[in-house]
Amino acid sequence: MLAFEEREYRDRIANARKRMAAEGIDVMLCSNPANMCYLTGYDGWSFYVHQLVILTANENEDPVWVGRGMDANAAKVTTFLPDANVISYSDDYVHSKVKHPLEFVGGLLKERGLERAKIGAEMDTFYFPARSLLSLQRTLPNAELVDASTLVPWVKVIKSPAEIEYMERAARICERAMRTAVDNIHTGNRQCDAAAEIFRTQIAGTEEFGGDYTAIVPMLPSGEGTNTPHLTWNDQNFKNGEATIIELAGCYRRYHCPMARTVQLGKAPKKLDDTAKIVVEGLNNAMEAAKPGTTAEEVENVWRQTIERHGIKKESRIGYSTGLNYPPDWGEGSVSVRPGDKTELQENMCLHIIPGIWMDDWGMEISECIQVTPSGGRAFADFERNLIVK
Repeated sequence: MLAFEEREYRDRIANARKRMAAEGIDVMLCSNPANMCYLTGYDGWSFYVHQLVILTANENEDPVWVGRGMDANAAKVTTFLPDANVISYSDDYVHSKVKHPLEFVGGLLKERGLERAKIGAEMDTFYFPARSLLSLQRTLPNAELVDASTLVPWVKVIKSPAEIEYMERAARICERAMRTAVDNIHTGNRQCDAAAEIFRTQIAGTEEFGGDYTAIVPMLPSGEGTNTPHLTWNDQNFKNGEATIIELAGCYRRYHCPMARTVQLGKAPKKLDDTAKIVVEGLNNAMEAAKPGTTAEEVENVWRQTIERHGIKKESRIGYSTGLNYPPDWGEGSVSVRPGDKTELQENMCLHIIPGIWMDDWGMEISECIQVTPSGGRAFADFERNLIVK
């Protein structure tokens, strides 16, 4: 059930070890499920309990998966790891007030003579709560614990040809899901019914390949709700004269292609129509600028100069690295397209460029997921890039 050939995982592990060596890290604890999957192939809906992958600096050692006993077979099925490297803790660790799975992990590191090691943990992720850190500190008082939350994300940032192919498949699903969304936004239809059809399309995929669940649910702010980006749906009807923002993704083998569009029912207000044209102009210019050697902040500056010529300002970032991920986010936590990010773009980085505009009582979004190429950012998906008026 491996998503890639074993050789690709071993290349990723080697690159992660190079970063570990540069930071003097002896042991890496990957609790982010995206990073666990990236390094080993592990894929299961088990990230609601404690689990992680242990990667040591020793090039002769395979990673070790550690998780709940009932999930051990999932690790044996979805990873390339030998059975001896799949280690589980007993179920009495789950939701216990007297013991913690990271104490179990600390014991494993002690057994391997790593009680004084410099240990990198993903402390700034959704999957490493405060008690995990306290448990490690208590179990390994002589270890040096450091935050290594971004170590693997920066390894992930350049996609292999096989990863690009998965994102291409995600794009085909995304196109279908967005078409379903647009078709189901009409006067009298309930928002929840539109969302149901979007979910069906995302999972059904295409005739050639099926879809996966996305790291973020479809966003469908409508009417006055378009003044903020992260609303979902309710059971109210879509109304003539109102706009609806759609932000969704296609997902294949955990690889995402996100996209946002805005649909207006009835004649578009002039401010919305004018702003949409400016946003598309800025988006096109930013995509054209997204070439190897250009920095993330330079891409943002191209966008900023475009919109400021028209009297529009936007303070939040306009993009981020995307690809392999799990709930609650398809962003990778590395590149941010904003002032101050001097990351030089490299070929086959993949970014979601999403220059949304949100005002006091209205807003709009039009975005593209792009692949950085020598000729600029190439959109993965093919869908009309404009305000959609019905």
